[in-house]
Amino acid sequence: MINIAILTPCIVEGDAVSNDVVGMYNCLKKHGYNVQIFADNWHASNTNNIKYFSQVKSFIKQKKDILIYHYSVGWDIALEIINEINCVKVVKYHNVTPPEFFDGINADYANVCRSGRKQLKLIADIYGALYLSDSEYNANELYLMGVAKDNSWVIPPFHHIDDLQYIDADTSILDEYIDGKVNILMVGRLAPNKGHSTLIDAFDVYHKNYNNDSRLIIVGKHDERLSIYTKSLYEKVNYLGLQESVVFTGGVSTTTLKAYYLTANIFMITSEHEGFCVPLVESMAMKVPIVAYGSTAIPYTVGKAGLVWEQPDPYFMAGSIDCIASKESISTTLGEMGWRRYQEIFTNEQIESKFIKAIENIE
Repeated sequence: MINIAILTPCIVEGDAVSNDVVGMYNCLKKHGYNVQIFADNWHASNTNNIKYFSQVKSFIKQKKDILIYHYSVGWDIALEIINEINCVKVVKYHNVTPPEFFDGINADYANVCRSGRKQLKLIADIYGALYLSDSEYNANELYLMGVAKDNSWVIPPFHHIDDLQYIDADTSILDEYIDGKVNILMVGRLAPNKGHSTLIDAFDVYHKNYNNDSRLIIVGKHDERLSIYTKSLYEKVNYLGLQESVVFTGGVSTTTLKAYYLTANIFMITSEHEGFCVPLVESMAMKVPIVAYGSTAIPYTVGKAGLVWEQPDPYFMAGSIDCIASKESISTTLGEMGWRRYQEIFTNEQIESKFIKAIENIE
């Protein structure tokens, strides 16, 4: 029996990369593999399956053992481990946020992202490695770095959307926000690559020109290290006079998140950089119609199951919101298209099938 080590810098409860790591672990365990997660630090409820990264060298004992590295930030230690261990190497590429988004906001974030972008060429040059990408966008980046298509698979990340579908929703949120207003939802941490400023601009146009009986709900964790960015968003909302119509929820529980999806008429995203974007898939699973700026991986994730614009024009976005909000048939059609896309491509069962096929292809 071969050993499979999953290597990642950290495990954080609810983080998309961490969910993929844990999903891979559970999948491999289910299929009878001897698998272990190795990390530098972790903040998770179940830590029995996580060991410190320095122990990976004693776990990988033979050439046919497999090391899976989840790559999303610069991490020198991982490169050292990859170069030192003689085994089969797999890279799961989640993409690395360009550091320019964090310049002038947080130097630590900027530095770790800058390091990650610099290391990408080294990662792409790992001899004999197999590359798994969350999206076609990520895979294309690797191809430009010299990765052969024969050594590459596109496999979406494992997720917790199944839990979201079947868990009970927070009824207090339903009671508060199902009040006849058009609810526009955005889910994603408050980070400068997420394009919240354009999101607020688009809502401002819609709210003031189409329907002032509307609300923008921004669900996402506030990071103290990005307080300059967060403060700028609150200042913008105040400047536009939208204090009563824009809600910043902060981080929320799964039951509360489900409630926000159930209250949403539209999911809108104007992010400038995504390697996949799990909230888009959550929206599809919850049959919430999507309006999006088609940057980076977003068009690949949405496909034809939403209204995707090539430019982040607030007026186009506002018009799209009105089109969906005022025409139930369009809203229903887009919701059903998203649901079908989720069922055909993005369920954990579909992801498991692709992932195991890729692993078995190695042996």
